Amino acid sequence: MQNSIKSEINSITPLDAKEKKTQEEIIEWIDSGAELFRIKKPDVPTKHLVSYFVVVDGDYILLVDHKKAHLWLPTGGHVEPNERPRDTVVREVKEELNIEGQFLIEKPIFLTSTQTVGTTAGHTDVCIWYVLKGDRNIKYDYDTSEFNQIRWFHRDEIPFNQTDPELPRFLDKLYSKI
Repeated sequence: MQNSIKSEINSITPLDAKEKKTQEEIIEWIDSGAELFRIKKPDVPTKHLVSYFVVVDGDYILLVDHKKAHLWLPTGGHVEPNERPRDTVVREVKEELNIEGQFLIEKPIFLTSTQTVGTTAGHTDVCIWYVLKGDRNIKYDYDTSEFNQIRWFHRDEIPFNQTDPELPRFLDKLYSKI
């Protein structure tokens, strides 16, 4: 499983020196033999894998008002033990938005390692970012136990002071690819 995860991570061409360093640190973390998967909520181990999937429709992205983080975030979820990060996306998009996910870009495009905030603050999410096709004309049946609401934002109107601090870099990378 670790080789499969490393392969996914190595398939990402870093945006800049920061992402390159993050990629190297993640590979070193995997090679260390550390537990990669969250085995107990919310933070055991204190560093674990997460798959983000950003739902995109042209210049719009779908963000969720996350109840625990108190932020507007891309959808995503924790990678389960012995689950591939891409499979996490397929599972979580069904759970969180009640749709079958369609990848806009087949491979992940971005990596981050971020300290969490909100009611689950204090651990590190190693995030592998994927991109899914969205449709602003569809009413999504989202998970109200996790999200207060969901909303499409034009990429120029995202509340960057209330979201993942790496989202601007992700968007720079995304819109240079599509």
